[in-house]
Amino acid sequence: MTTVFIGGSRRITRLSQAIQSRLDNIIDKGFTVVVGDANGVDKSVQKYFASKHHKNVIVFCMGGACRNNIGNWETRNISPQRAKRDFNYYATKDIQMANEASCGFMIWDAKSKGTLNNIINLLKRQKKVLVYVSLDKSFSTLHSMEDLFPLLTKCDKKTVERFKKELAITHLMLHQQIDLEFARHNEQIGHPLP
Repeated sequence: MTTVFIGGSRRITRLSQAIQSRLDNIIDKGFTVVVGDANGVDKSVQKYFASKHHKNVIVFCMGGACRNNIGNWETRNISPQRAKRDFNYYATKDIQMANEASCGFMIWDAKSKGTLNNIINLLKRQKKVLVYVSLDKSFSTLHSMEDLFPLLTKCDKKTVERFKKELAITHLMLHQQIDLEFARHNEQIGHPLP
């Protein structure tokens, strides 16, 4: 049975027709969905599946209660390793979802550190990820860490630097490769490097 980890940016609250079409494919194929309980994409995806009466959804939460479980689906409460509710606190459940999923579908604004971290966690586990980038309304299918290079060119340079620092991704990819792809992308769209 295929299990899809769906996640995304908290800033994204509306699902485009293109995203809805992909979600409909998941429903039509009867795939199981694992999704978090955050506002933004998680909540919007939950609302969509509830409106379609999709039953194969598992909501992952931290601690004892879910922030959002629109369809009253099965839940998985993950015990926190730490009390402080920071990035690493919530990343604990994301890692568990990546472990349980067969593949991923991430809806990304090209700024969310958590969504990029989910993409990386899936790729590290050799799991394919479909990424919708809201910035340019494009889909990309990633199969390996090398596929991150073109994806990161959709981010501004400051955001890429933040990801390198906060997610420690420099060791996962060649620094020069990202800079080269970023430069090529900016040349193609006519933007000089900052």
